Amino acid sequence: MPFLNPRRGNLRSGFDPEGGGVLICPDDDTIAGAARCAAVGKVSNSMRWLVVSPVLLLVCVINGCLVTPSSCGAAPPGGGSMHLELIRKYGSGPNRTRLEYVMEMVRHDQLRAEMITERVAGRGRRRRAQDVSFAMPMSSAAYTGVGQYFVRFQVGTPPQQFLLLADTGSDLTWVKCRYRPCRRCRNPRGSGLFRAYQSSSFTAIRCLSQLCKNTLPFSLTKCPTTESPCLYDYGYVDGSSAQGIFASEAATMTLSNGSQEKLWGVVVGCTSSSAGSSFRPADGVLGLGYSPSSFTALAAARFGGKFSYCLVDHLSPKNATDYLVFGENAFHGRDGGRRRYAELVLDKQLEPSYAVRVAGISVGGNLLAISPAVWDSSKGGGVILDSGTSLTMLVEPAYRAVMAALRQSLTRYPRVVMKPFEFCFRWRRRGPGAFDKAAVPPLVVHLAGAGGGLVRLVPPVKSYVIDVADGVKCIGLLSSPWPGVSTIGNILQQNHLWEFDIANKRLGFEPSSCSLK
Repeated sequence: MPFLNPRRGNLRSGFDPEGGGVLICPDDDTIAGAARCAAVGKVSNSMRWLVVSPVLLLVCVINGCLVTPSSCGAAPPGGGSMHLELIRKYGSGPNRTRLEYVMEMVRHDQLRAEMITERVAGRGRRRRAQDVSFAMPMSSAAYTGVGQYFVRFQVGTPPQQFLLLADTGSDLTWVKCRYRPCRRCRNPRGSGLFRAYQSSSFTAIRCLSQLCKNTLPFSLTKCPTTESPCLYDYGYVDGSSAQGIFASEAATMTLSNGSQEKLWGVVVGCTSSSAGSSFRPADGVLGLGYSPSSFTALAAARFGGKFSYCLVDHLSPKNATDYLVFGENAFHGRDGGRRRYAELVLDKQLEPSYAVRVAGISVGGNLLAISPAVWDSSKGGGVILDSGTSLTMLVEPAYRAVMAALRQSLTRYPRVVMKPFEFCFRWRRRGPGAFDKAAVPPLVVHLAGAGGGLVRLVPPVKSYVIDVADGVKCIGLLSSPWPGVSTIGNILQQNHLWEFDIANKRLGFEPSSCSLK
């Protein structure tokens, strides 16, 4: 792990969480220099602090140096990938109706869209003083289990296991946590608690570090002493909040050959205090968004520069599972050469989200008249993929064009009002009024190809004409303000394998049942 004195730029000793010595990168900002890792010395297993240069952090991440010295720059022994079980939860209550489930999902998506808008505008990630009020406009429903995917994640030494929300729209990984023993403190209900003081690999990040000052999201400016940890404090529009400290930790990963290996230097938020209902069903968040300090940057660099997932049907009646895979996906092979590669845009303005270049949308073979500015982030638009948003949200000009084209084929069904959806109808399984999905024109998103030209994303009809209640379907798209960013949500992504090839800046996708081999 690279430890650097930010004042003088020279090497500092740092704690190897296994007790095997100090992991260092040389006093050299070049990629070649950063790639030379070594293990030397030992330090006391007491309170530990970390000061990291963001330049060396990024360089070492790119070269896979933030792992054990023996594996620096090497492929995992006997296995070319690691995987995490990806769990789909149908909802947070056994008596919830489908309509209640969908309405809560909509509420979450609308508030999450506000968060994305704020972040793109540059108002959501800046540092602040602790005595200034602040609310990050993100919905608590992101953590209720509605429309979300979860992973089981092991952190610490020895490892402690937690259920985290997998979120491509966030680069912050955090767990409910206690970093000091506390006999009188209450444990959070219905969830796990990371006892950081029991982990030999827990290393708090100092508030005076450049990493805290310039890189970590939602960090506070408060720094009373040179030994103080880097703090974060953020709130949600429903009144929920979370506070804690940033740390460097070790995560235990399962490789494709069944063996386990530790991934060192994972930046983790230790949330010691949270309020509101947002955080009850999950133990925290696994940030899959891309930034120099994110778990994704570290894990992808270690395992082939990419990760992939296959999202099972959002209306699965039980908790269905697949795998989040870093490296080659052995669970889903290529489907007869049908994998397509779009350009993956790592746009600083849209960071930590993953963006794509959309050339247009067609319905029934007809390209819709939508201004190119809608798809251009430099002109106030742009398109991202977000696993934390369920429904696809299109900015107003695109939304109007798509809705007008889709509703034409559905006018023969009895209309029903079900806000906030604009077009809903009653249907039957058979007989008069039976729903014929073959009569719904295909919706096609035309994406800029990684190697030039265009590639087509053709989601199944059930991903954009969705069931919202017994006998009721709606066009499952929502409108968002223009100018602004459009979001391809996880329902439109379902029944596809998605490969985020960060190293080659390309997004692979192909139809899949998402059933494990």
